[in-house]
Amino acid sequence: MRAVAKYGALTALGSLVLSALVAAPADGADTSGATGTALTTPAVLTARAARATGAVRTAATVAGTRGVVRAARRAAATGIAFGRCPQAEMLPAPITCGTVEVPLDYADPDGRKISLTVSRVHASGKPDQRQGALVFNPGGPGASSMYFPMAAQLPEWKRIAGAYDLVGYAPRGVARSAPLSCENPADFTRAPTQAPTHPSESYKRERIAEARAYARGCAENAGQDLPYYTSLNNARDLDVLRAALGEQKLTFLGSSYGTYLGALYATLFPSHVRRMVFDSAVDPDPRQIWYGNNMDQSAAFERRWADFRTWVAKHDKTYHLGATAGAVQSSYERVRAGVAREPAGGKVGTGQLQAAMLEAGYYDDYWAMRATALSEFLKGNPDPLIAQASPHPVAAADSENANAVYTAVECNDAPWPTRWEVWDRENSALARRAPFETWDNAWMNLPCAYWPAPRQEPVDVRTRPGQLPPTLILAAERDAATPYAGALELRRRLAGSVLVTERDAGTHGIAGGTNACVNAYMEDYLLHGRTPVRRAECAPHAEPNPVSLDDRSGGRKLPPIV
Repeated sequence: MRAVAKYGALTALGSLVLSALVAAPADGADTSGATGTALTTPAVLTARAARATGAVRTAATVAGTRGVVRAARRAAATGIAFGRCPQAEMLPAPITCGTVEVPLDYADPDGRKISLTVSRVHASGKPDQRQGALVFNPGGPGASSMYFPMAAQLPEWKRIAGAYDLVGYAPRGVARSAPLSCENPADFTRAPTQAPTHPSESYKRERIAEARAYARGCAENAGQDLPYYTSLNNARDLDVLRAALGEQKLTFLGSSYGTYLGALYATLFPSHVRRMVFDSAVDPDPRQIWYGNNMDQSAAFERRWADFRTWVAKHDKTYHLGATAGAVQSSYERVRAGVAREPAGGKVGTGQLQAAMLEAGYYDDYWAMRATALSEFLKGNPDPLIAQASPHPVAAADSENANAVYTAVECNDAPWPTRWEVWDRENSALARRAPFETWDNAWMNLPCAYWPAPRQEPVDVRTRPGQLPPTLILAAERDAATPYAGALELRRRLAGSVLVTERDAGTHGIAGGTNACVNAYMEDYLLHGRTPVRRAECAPHAEPNPVSLDDRSGGRKLPPIV
């Protein structure tokens, strides 16, 4: 999707600092997609993915592994020269910034290098309490965690920040780390756009042409570098970063796609792992990377969209959108019809509306704002919807960059169907059961059908008993972006891992959030290395409070839109 990194989690610290620094507001793109229902992955993909074993022991992979050793030794000797952060990062002191060099191609570690940007704030506790560096990846692929050291200021992170240097970074291709672009940002954020639930044949032809053009744009802009934007290289880069930080072993927190990155790292470098937290886990089964995961995601967003509508109906006295989930859906369709006829503010069409509402599927923090925007629109006041869903030109370049990296990594990582007939058949069937997000998700990923670079076979993520220290998996039971089945699969594949479940909740990214139970398990693990014996459960965090622009409703006023 274009409004938020597809497999990217804001987490609680995001609620405070990410609105300006990371997750651009819904930027008006019409491919805000997620992934879909449990349709069967095409047999050809299943067969090809099943051939992936271990670390994909091809000659190139073996050479890449040797290249990591060489690059890590070089990084350990050089270190990172941290200093004042560039103004572009918008990071205050005492946070410092630096760069680490990594090979573009790990099979040629002495060849061309690229620089990854890194941020850090020192542990605030006593020197004898310091446990090293905690590196965070927020997902995407295509998201940066340069803001992460700011979490040290949040009460939920105080004790962790006392023991660890908090380290963020921009992965390859992201932001100032050898940035990748596939099209003009102004074209990427054009508005208003359409988002038909059941597209016509002529609309499908338009989107096929756009997908082909986008894939060509990636190839033209990246040139010979295009094949090197992969999850495998991201995991290798992480080991070089570990070495550059002077850490013998890695302590890592990965959210969303960051869990897949962490799982690859654990598979490739198990002896380099100290502690790992997997927050909102991607299903790492090779047969699911990435086509199957995207299909499952779309189905899960349908369920989460129903959760949102049920909550709105519960607060009908505030929003007046309907006393049942079905009635709320009817109100939503009236808004869709309205912006289809006349885009709100000249910029918010059905594509922008869909992007804004998708965020409510990711994070229930958005529920009150989005419900108010729908309610006010039907009363004749489009201003809240315009404020929440209009494209933001300032964020256009960052949004386009994030989408370019997302596309390159996912297209390079694994086989995808290359025949439009497969996409059309499976997404048409899925859209009949999960119409909310299916086709927008398909359009976002369709460039992978026409991708010019070679596709890898996904790694078979797996560790044997005793190979890896205990690791901690955190998952919300009703998460749509990374459905709960992915957490169960990751737990099966990483021997000794322990799963903590937030029951009956669906916010994406729960580490350091509003659930004190979840935070206590993470804190106990990171500070003391303790995990539950097998698994643990937490009650859901509190539901959002309804808000209203109308003081007479009894709710509180809508907070400022950022």
